[in-house]
Amino acid sequence: MTVRNLDYLFKPRSIAIVGASRRPGSVGAVLARNLFNGGFDGPIMPVNPKHQSIEGVLSYKSIDELPVTPDLAVVCTPPKTVPEVVRQLAERGTRGVVVITAGFGEGDDDEGMELRQQALDAARPHLTRIIGPNCLGILVPGFGLNASFAHLAPPEGRIAFVTQSGAIVTSVLDWAERRGIGFSHMISLGDMADVDFGDTIDYLANDPNTKAILLYAEAITDARKFMSAARAAARMKPVIVVKSGRHAASAQAAASHTGALAGSDKVYDAAFRRAGMLRVDTLGELFAAVETLATTGTPNGDRLAILTNGGGIGVLATDALIGHEGKLATLPDHTVQALNEVLPPTWSHGNPVDIIGDAPGKRYADSLAVLADSDAADAILVLNCPTAVSDSMDAAEAVIAEQSRQQSQPGRRDRQPKLLTCWVGEHTAQNARRRFSEADIPSYTTPEGAVRAFMHMVAYRRNQEQLLETPPSVPELFTPDYETANRLVEQAAAENREILSEPEAKQLLAAFGVEVVATEVAESPEAAADAAERLGYPAAIKILSKDITHKSDVGGVALDLEDHDAVYRAAEAMRRRVAETYPDADLQGFSVQPMVKRAGAWELIAGFTEDAQFGPVVLFGQGGTAVEVIKDQSLALPPLNMKLANDMIERTRVYDQLQGYRDRRPADLDAIALTLTRIAQIAADISRVKELDINPLLASADGVVALDARVRIGENGTGTRRLAIRPYPRQLEKTVVADDGAEYLLRPIVPEDEPALHRAFAHLTPEQIRLRFFAPMKQMSHMAAARFTQIDYNREMALIITDADKVPGEAEMYGAVHIHADPDDEKAEYSIIVRHDLTRQGLGRLLMEHVIDYARDRGIGEIGGDVLRENQPMLALCSQLGFEQHTDAEDRDIVRVSLPL
Repeated sequence: MTVRNLDYLFKPRSIAIVGASRRPGSVGAVLARNLFNGGFDGPIMPVNPKHQSIEGVLSYKSIDELPVTPDLAVVCTPPKTVPEVVRQLAERGTRGVVVITAGFGEGDDDEGMELRQQALDAARPHLTRIIGPNCLGILVPGFGLNASFAHLAPPEGRIAFVTQSGAIVTSVLDWAERRGIGFSHMISLGDMADVDFGDTIDYLANDPNTKAILLYAEAITDARKFMSAARAAARMKPVIVVKSGRHAASAQAAASHTGALAGSDKVYDAAFRRAGMLRVDTLGELFAAVETLATTGTPNGDRLAILTNGGGIGVLATDALIGHEGKLATLPDHTVQALNEVLPPTWSHGNPVDIIGDAPGKRYADSLAVLADSDAADAILVLNCPTAVSDSMDAAEAVIAEQSRQQSQPGRRDRQPKLLTCWVGEHTAQNARRRFSEADIPSYTTPEGAVRAFMHMVAYRRNQEQLLETPPSVPELFTPDYETANRLVEQAAAENREILSEPEAKQLLAAFGVEVVATEVAESPEAAADAAERLGYPAAIKILSKDITHKSDVGGVALDLEDHDAVYRAAEAMRRRVAETYPDADLQGFSVQPMVKRAGAWELIAGFTEDAQFGPVVLFGQGGTAVEVIKDQSLALPPLNMKLANDMIERTRVYDQLQGYRDRRPADLDAIALTLTRIAQIAADISRVKELDINPLLASADGVVALDARVRIGENGTGTRRLAIRPYPRQLEKTVVADDGAEYLLRPIVPEDEPALHRAFAHLTPEQIRLRFFAPMKQMSHMAAARFTQIDYNREMALIITDADKVPGEAEMYGAVHIHADPDDEKAEYSIIVRHDLTRQGLGRLLMEHVIDYARDRGIGEIGGDVLRENQPMLALCSQLGFEQHTDAEDRDIVRVSLPL
């Protein structure tokens, strides 16, 4: 369940308080007082056999005595009573329950966990939703609902705040009270036995009274549901998160460099980034970020200009910017010349633009106008420190007036640099900050805070772009050798081996198109020398032992061996060292391979590991024996495309080197990115593989090659369900035949198909466009095309008819059908289009039949859509397929079609 019955929690028509009390200071008494004084317009019914009335309202001895069935019940009775209370409420018809009580398995208490499960078992047959247990409650100020034991009642606002921690709610209420910040919802989830972050994000994403969603998270449950909800919500409104436990050590023992480097907090970073969310470090940053995004929006780039009346605070802002890896805008000559004309000769003649401590308001306004008219900066930070020879308030009013003047100019708002301000100090700065707030200009108390807010804007913009950016096509069509890959892991599993040998690991990589160096296995030093003769010199040999994780620790790697004798001596020496150092280790033999010589090559690391929350996570970075010391790596959740893989590469420090310098040619970045996509495909397709480590992955201008690989396997996972993001459903690919005998490939859409979608749209007639989109359109925007092609397979499906022999993006799109299901899979809306020159070939029927089969297999309850009455061919097809048809009550030109599944 996701949003099912959540309206009963957040918009109830009647409420019961089970465990309400008159005892001063008790939770039951505070709950009753808050509910009765919150302004709720509906019956509130206390339940307590010991009191005749509570807060002056008649109290009921039991749930059975309630005169009406409550939509919502707030429960604060002892833990052992809660399952029975939930059962009575659920059977009575209550569909929302908030369990305030603690004692349900916190700290892995077995008895508490059993009580928790009993409560869930009582609720689920009736689809009753539970928030908690062990929570502070919920507040919906605009609805007059305060079902919490919070000490303050916030005003109505447009921000939703969702947290696991009740203590955080009270802290935020205190913080917001002093600043006059209101909320649409405040939701304390507690232990999240039922309703969790994914559920609430889904609900709030579609709430028109919520303009931004703020999260305080300690852990995420059901990663796939969370990622689907967050990705959908982040396309509609800002979703900003504070995740505690940033520096907690991972408890997982890793068998590879990849596993050791991919700490759990870094995985959360990767997940939030992939979902288009913004992560901040503190609660103060959380609200500062939402204020900035709400009032200013996102800049068009990452270049910051700093305008200041004090050199010192300008330097502080610059240091902060560089420390956050920001970009100081470079002022072009014409901008410097324009500033020369409005500033005294002693100004800084660069960025930061220091306009000197005696700057009056006019100097601020003139300088701001020059910077805003220049294309040099994407945002401008205006700083002011109080001086005895200038008026800070005059400067603030001048900045506000200039900003208003610029925004009043036609067409300026979208291309105008974003404005941030920082008036340093307390007494003299308070009125200026108040005026900035009234003018919807974000203001900060310190230069560092202002720069941090700017970098939040930049990070949010990048994450949003990633949600919608069209990836380039893969260089070639490629189908993995699944037979070989599965045989390798199943054979090792049958032998009770957890680690594949190096040659087996390389065979697995080769089956997925990753270039590997030729390798042979030798059982003895003599056999190793003979293998080197066949493979060629110089040669490299490595020990093969499932008991030794890192070969270099025991001198188990020898390189640049020039002849037969050198190989033999090196192998024999390794054998002796292993026997002396690890006498219990099982030495299976040696792997032998030719040395790969690539001038100017870089040693990289690539692989994946499994995170306890988010499943497989791909890692990339600088490799070699010091990889865990260098710690230069980035993470991403599979599946990957070329754009996401390139983003991974760009987030590492080694990326600057890979672009080449001096006489060192740039590495083949596309080859690295393609390797990462194929590693991610192994993670998605072969559920037995738990860890994969390529170190080093040798990269140069001539491509990449895996020199060493390590693979750990385990039990068969739950297929693709273990991935936080549902991967491309390859099983839906089918060859279909049109009525004229032409063969096509029917497959799910991928983000790379956007160029083909634009070409297909160009083939539609104006009449087709009007019948499909209910309005004339000359072209499809990138935003609309991205939303159609970059779908979440967990919630949507778009099947297209296309060419079988071309890569996505280059293949044509001849027809498409799309369905979008609600989060509970109760209903799905469909839409369909076939290119004008291919109508009457049966393609529309093929698409509809396959998408209906998909929806039925998925467990979707009903598929439906709106069809213009004049679109008789579509209505006739729906009739043939068994759809029911009803005229829309509000528009008789629209026919609602639906097919129960």
